[in-house]
Amino acid sequence: MTPDQLSVVRQRLDVFAADLFTPMVRSDQRVKGETYLRGLLLDGRRKSMQPMADRLGVDHQGLQQFVTTSTWDTTAVRMRLARRAVEVVEPVAWVVDDTGFPKDGKSSPGVARQYSGTLGKVANCQIGVSVHAVTDTASCPLDWRLFLPTSWDDQAVDEADHPEVAARRGRCGIPADERHRPKWSLAIEMLDELADRGLRPPLLAADAGYGDNSQFRTALDQRGIGYIMQVKGDALAYKPDERPVPRVWSGRGRPPTRTEPRYPKTAINLIEHVRAAGREAAETVTWRAGSKGTMSSQFIFLRVRPAGHRVARDADGTLPERWLIAQWPDDQTEPVKYWLSSLPATTDHTDLVRYGKIRWRIEHDYRELKTGLGLDHFEGRSWTGWHRHVTLVTAAHLFITELRLDPKAAAPA
Repeated sequence: MTPDQLSVVRQRLDVFAADLFTPMVRSDQRVKGETYLRGLLLDGRRKSMQPMADRLGVDHQGLQQFVTTSTWDTTAVRMRLARRAVEVVEPVAWVVDDTGFPKDGKSSPGVARQYSGTLGKVANCQIGVSVHAVTDTASCPLDWRLFLPTSWDDQAVDEADHPEVAARRGRCGIPADERHRPKWSLAIEMLDELADRGLRPPLLAADAGYGDNSQFRTALDQRGIGYIMQVKGDALAYKPDERPVPRVWSGRGRPPTRTEPRYPKTAINLIEHVRAAGREAAETVTWRAGSKGTMSSQFIFLRVRPAGHRVARDADGTLPERWLIAQWPDDQTEPVKYWLSSLPATTDHTDLVRYGKIRWRIEHDYRELKTGLGLDHFEGRSWTGWHRHVTLVTAAHLFITELRLDPKAAAPA
């Protein structure tokens, strides 16, 4: 926003900030919080503290102290933000995703040479895992976690590297109980924390980075959270009518150590299931209106039983039945995308495609959070500072979202 545009909504921003920063017990903290939001919203190439302070005409050390060493409770503000975001967006789904933050050097918490889907390559970066409330027309992050590679866990590295890693953790102020955990585990942690505050997803969507992980899918099943997630075509599954049979010992040799029933046939990959159905089984589905017209393609819908030794089974050893959705456009010789879903067998096919495709909205979030609001501009090297910065950027994003959704808001879209 330009200064003039911000002045038009300044009173509304003051009310928004006062509500959001209620958990801050000190008035000076609430003032600095509103000031930081204004700095994020104002036009400018960089949204790190010094450039923002210069544009605002304030002392940058005050902003730095507010983000890095002040005593306010980030979690309390973030939960208030999440509750408000759910009320505003009225999501049809939540989406789990992660994004890369390119970095120079080795001092920022969690930075390492690691693969980032956002960057499309291995690079020196941080990875932030996020949960978003989404519809086809609006979305907002609800929570964040900074991923710690094993190189930042002094309990996971070689003993010789332990002192150096412990020292790096100490300089960044990483809490003792924050250890390397897979990204899907961070996502479950956020879902559990939000559930403790009474917030549960209507359903969960994710890309193959999460959908291919059977532990993640099982954790969602255990929590009663329906999902639709992209997977790779080489994932294995059985036909829905296949059933396990008891293991029988021949009486010769050592008795088998595994006693649960087993499937007599070998599972086949998803692409083979779709090929067996044939292109003639495809349906044309239109799922939303895009900027260049309606979005439609051809899809095949099958019921399968995803396989894997980490997939939770029923008491009789039967694998759960799931939807397999494959996108197979008329102009392609093979399917191009696959999803697995735990939604009911009666779910409308158009809804399945719409929910599977709804993850596109997150790309809009990340683009606006980074290019417009400075999500990846934080230059501090503290664990607390990173989480506070992304929380405040999310607050600025929610404020803009509220302006867009309110037809009476006098602000630019």
